[in-house]
Amino acid sequence: MTKNEGKEIVNRLFQEHFGCISKSGSGVFFAPGRINLIGEHTDYNGGHVLPCAVSLGTYGLFQRRSDRKLRFYSGNEPGAGVIETSLDELQPDRRFGWAEYPKGVLWAMKEEGFPIETGFDMAIYGDLPGGAGLSSSASLEILTGFAVRGLFDLDISDIKLALLGQKAENEYCGVRSGIMDQFASALGRKDHAIFLNTADLSYQYVPIRLPGAKIVISNTNRKHKLADSVYNERRRECQEALDQLKKAVNIQNLCDLTPEEFEQHRGVIQDPVLKKRARHVVYENARTLEAAKALKKGNISRFGGLMNEAHESMRRDYEATGIELDTLQEEALKIPGVIGSRMTGAGFGGCTVSIAEDSSIDRFIQEVGDAYLKEIGYAADFYIAEIGSGPRRL
Repeated sequence: MTKNEGKEIVNRLFQEHFGCISKSGSGVFFAPGRINLIGEHTDYNGGHVLPCAVSLGTYGLFQRRSDRKLRFYSGNEPGAGVIETSLDELQPDRRFGWAEYPKGVLWAMKEEGFPIETGFDMAIYGDLPGGAGLSSSASLEILTGFAVRGLFDLDISDIKLALLGQKAENEYCGVRSGIMDQFASALGRKDHAIFLNTADLSYQYVPIRLPGAKIVISNTNRKHKLADSVYNERRRECQEALDQLKKAVNIQNLCDLTPEEFEQHRGVIQDPVLKKRARHVVYENARTLEAAKALKKGNISRFGGLMNEAHESMRRDYEATGIELDTLQEEALKIPGVIGSRMTGAGFGGCTVSIAEDSSIDRFIQEVGDAYLKEIGYAADFYIAEIGSGPRRL
């Protein structure tokens, strides 16, 4: 979907459900979703990640009101109708469904002391497949924060926008996610990945040069909901492993350890499951450091090999893949011209991301799709990923 098409859709939705659009106090905004090239489940363990924004995302038309009412409508959730609340009723309530995410951002802004004196109406539409692990929730959070910043002329940096989105997801929506998703959406740059140290939020942009190749997203169409999955359980397991390691070594996060240091001290972790979780995190962080170096050097072959290793670690040690993701990854690697493939996002459903030579993409989609349908019983969807920029006013 083009930006003009997205803008036209939210204009139409707004007029259908809220009436006229004023020339002042309104605007159309866009915020992207993301894929993570490598560095999975390291972001809440003080490690490095390598995400990039994609051209898919969420569009929204926002218009200020003169009272404190908040009204929300989503073209992706038409059955929910117009959802109404106010700035004075920002308490978590699952009955509000998808609107909990923008409500959560407003709550986080209020908690941080940003003045929002009047409410607004918003109509949104997204072309991110929901529940696919491409961060539709972070896209919606950043869209809300970016639009509110613009409409109310608030002094909020892009990094602060990301932190407000994470605060909303963690403390309001109850998902103990790391900072990566919101950071990638808020600070994305076209044709670049973000090499982010989640321990201190230092980052640098790494150009993505794939001569003769493209990134292919394969969607399992098995929807996952982080809040209802074992995501929070994995986070708890990592914390338990860290607590045990702290008895032997002075660290603040699992990713403070190199693989060599982990092997030296791993014996203090008594539970074999916790040991596997920690091993994935430590080795995944090391892979991400090496992957960033490989991208900078243009060594796509090495980068692809690290992607494959990362998927195997997620399958074996973090146990966060499942038959759908494993089938897509295994079938992808059977196609000549596929340089690397791995699951992306939290896991437990969602998508894989693969690097495939241009000449092999048609075969990739046909043969991986056929094999997946035969094995799983329903179809996967495929997208050629375009690396996009961060949020903007349209």
